[in-house]
Amino acid sequence: MTRSVIVVGGGVIGGMAAYHLARTGWRVTILDRGPFGAGCSHGNCGYVCPSHALPLAVPGAVADSLKTFLHANSPLKLRPGAVLSRLGWFLNFARKCNRTAMMHAAAGISSLLNSSRSLFDEFLSTEQIACDWETRGLLFVFRTKAAFDHYAATGDLLRDEFQLPATRYDAKEIQTLEPALVPGAAAGGYLYASDGHLRSDLFMAELKRVLLAKGVEVVENCEVTGLRLEAGKAAAVTTVTGDRPAEAVVFATGAWTPKLNAVLGCKVPIVPGKGYSITTTRPKVCPTYPLIFEEHRVAVTPFASGYRIGSTMEFAGYDARMNRNRLQLLRDGAAAYLREPAGDTVLEEWWGWRPMVYDGNPIIDFVPAAPNAMIAAGHGMLGLSQATGTGKLVAELLNGEKPHIDPNAYSLKRFG
Repeated sequence: MTRSVIVVGGGVIGGMAAYHLARTGWRVTILDRGPFGAGCSHGNCGYVCPSHALPLAVPGAVADSLKTFLHANSPLKLRPGAVLSRLGWFLNFARKCNRTAMMHAAAGISSLLNSSRSLFDEFLSTEQIACDWETRGLLFVFRTKAAFDHYAATGDLLRDEFQLPATRYDAKEIQTLEPALVPGAAAGGYLYASDGHLRSDLFMAELKRVLLAKGVEVVENCEVTGLRLEAGKAAAVTTVTGDRPAEAVVFATGAWTPKLNAVLGCKVPIVPGKGYSITTTRPKVCPTYPLIFEEHRVAVTPFASGYRIGSTMEFAGYDARMNRNRLQLLRDGAAAYLREPAGDTVLEEWWGWRPMVYDGNPIIDFVPAAPNAMIAAGHGMLGLSQATGTGKLVAELLNGEKPHIDPNAYSLKRFG
């Protein structure tokens, strides 16, 4: 008999969970409070990046942040009210900024990234996904020699501990490798050949196509308000349009997950971290590689069908306003490095809330409220990169199968 599952959330995590559940015989319904794929999955830079194995909470992160966040052009912006209302989260982040905690977190992050990188190849090939997928790698670019030299220790750590080697390029070599850079703008860089990239809005459209073809029901503009329990188990989700029965529930609700704390029966340590992007036509002198400008915390991605500048981090709570100063910060950051920082025509200006957990690992676990309900949320800036592995892990846990990666790093129990 076919079992039914409701996936709450139509982002990339919910979509990939639905895909793997449908493949293993579940009858799947996705419910989203807005259109499918319109949240944080829509306008990100599209990186599938094993190179991002380290969490944001690293030794020195707090001191580095305090030096910059008061500056108007800082890539990190902290609104005091948002910090005070979530002070426990920020204090826990500070406590994690040591080598022991960093390495512990990185083991879980890396495991999920590596799983997902492999599964992306399989998924894109099997389902014939058209999303501007390329595997050129990801080029980390440094403006100053001091920052370039300082990164060498991180590069060594990623190579030695996580089997993530990078090719090092000095100032002359990186200019030859990437002629779109302004001559003299870069002191050097590191190319991670492990990484790939895609255009996330195209990917989400293709994912929806695949899900519908597999019989998944996608219900948009349907807000979930609660969970109805019977005999200690989830029997239905309650929505603004009525109850929807299910034999299992997956909450892939991203930055909105804390709004459901009462429903889930636990306090989820997720805060929204707003990121921005600008999508344009391709510049005439377009980068060959996706680039991260480390000192400016700005990323650019060339697609076959366009071009995107993105990143920055704004902790402003659930403020839904577009901060145009943050968009200008992206433009200015790209202009410091690139001969043509953007294309002539702006196709979209966008922001989205990243679901940030202070230790850098997502939550993929059953909830206290019901043994047949799960959370799959809190992937921070790595939602796309970790989506395929997360989807497979969710299906394995609900099916009672042996997980393909150790799920303990993503357990709710780690928060005490």
